[in-house]
Amino acid sequence: MTAPSLSPNARQQVLLQALQASHDEMSGQQLHRSLSEDHTMGLATVYRNLRQLHQRGLVRCRHLPTGEALYAPVERDRHHLTCVDCGVTKALDHCPIHGIEVPKDSQGDFDLLFHTLEFFGLCSACRTRQHSSQ
Repeated sequence: MTAPSLSPNARQQVLLQALQASHDEMSGQQLHRSLSEDHTMGLATVYRNLRQLHQRGLVRCRHLPTGEALYAPVERDRHHLTCVDCGVTKALDHCPIHGIEVPKDSQGDFDLLFHTLEFFGLCSACRTRQHSSQ
């Protein structure tokens, strides 16, 4: 028996609820696998609806050095340190720019939805490995 077809808005609600229930970011594939039989949808549909949620300012997207995209609800204001070599990430305890506002004259005709902040560098394991190979 196949699951009933969901409207685009209902699909987006299912994906948003799954992201909110998760304690971490999720890739589109992880999100796709997590859906119950009652809410099955194809992987392309998951990514299309994630993109629409992102455009509406309800979901943030973070790209790893591998190219993989991770998604989280915007209420989860988490930022990361990411190793450019192995891709390991570490969440920051707090947002170092929380409270900073973009001046109105710099915003132009943009309605601000959310911000992302990510720092890139080398983790200690990659730094040690690189120094020992020199």
